[in-house]
Amino acid sequence: MKTVFSGLKPSGDMTIGNYLGAMKNWPYQQGLARTIFFVPNAHAITVRQDPTELKKRTYDLVAWLITVGLDPKKSIILVQSKVPAHAELCWILDNYVTMGELSRMTEYKDKSQKLGPEGQLVGLFNYPVLMAADILLYDANEVPVGEDQRQHLELARTIAERFNRLYGNTFVLPKATIPKTGARIMGLDDPTKKMSKSDHPDSFIMLAETADSIRKKIKRAVTDSDNRIIYDKKGKPAVSNLIEIYAGFSDETISVIEKRFVGKGYGEFKAELAELVVEKLSQLQAEFYKIRDNEAMLDKVIDSGSAKAAEIANEKLREVKEKIGLL
Repeated sequence: MKTVFSGLKPSGDMTIGNYLGAMKNWPYQQGLARTIFFVPNAHAITVRQDPTELKKRTYDLVAWLITVGLDPKKSIILVQSKVPAHAELCWILDNYVTMGELSRMTEYKDKSQKLGPEGQLVGLFNYPVLMAADILLYDANEVPVGEDQRQHLELARTIAERFNRLYGNTFVLPKATIPKTGARIMGLDDPTKKMSKSDHPDSFIMLAETADSIRKKIKRAVTDSDNRIIYDKKGKPAVSNLIEIYAGFSDETISVIEKRFVGKGYGEFKAELAELVVEKLSQLQAEFYKIRDNEAMLDKVIDSGSAKAAEIANEKLREVKEKIGLL
């Protein structure tokens, strides 16, 4: 049976970009594959975090994973920091990747160009190797990710291939799986930038956003000039982004949505989109708060999932250490 593996950083509140681009699709694999989903909290500390907030967001994210349909009886849900094999394999894999390869990773390149490379944390430079370790520990065949993470998946494959050539077949070569719609939801205020919780509040909608705030943000969302509801990523990026959001929450095709709004303007489209998002998120929020209030249950899910994950990860780590001569 194939293994599907993915995760989301607890570096802020989850947005509809996280939901439509990743979380919504994860439960569909349950029963069809060995499914492992994790909270990469060690990745989050490449940016200074408030310790209390980081713990809270870790619990929040586990609760959201259960809310969107991940079943701890069908999937392994783990927290990265509770499985030390992730950090240990990262150190080993550091010796099978070059500084040149890491310096070409988009996030590091962007930040070092803006602020200079000297002041960047080593963790930011190195975190694609930790991501590779996360994936390779579990022999992941498929890794559902957003389009922006494809580069990191390719690096993980490169490292795995390099190691396999030297020591024989050790790691499965992972493949990125990206949904056709919703894979990269863009900012409401700037359709050229991915929706990010680190940008201006008007650029994103949180999963926990209030109904009034959702309506205001969608009403203020930028649009294009001709007032037609047509999907054209290059010519009409702003309205195309809103159509993708509509498709993600309605489970309708883009062509169906275009036909529904023929002859209608942006105002009517935005109003309907806002009500759709409000309805769907209110349902998710009601379930989330019930789950989040039971922290004892969340601790059991985290401890159980992390223990199951550690069994798999430790066996892979043992194999790697044996092949390279580490005791």
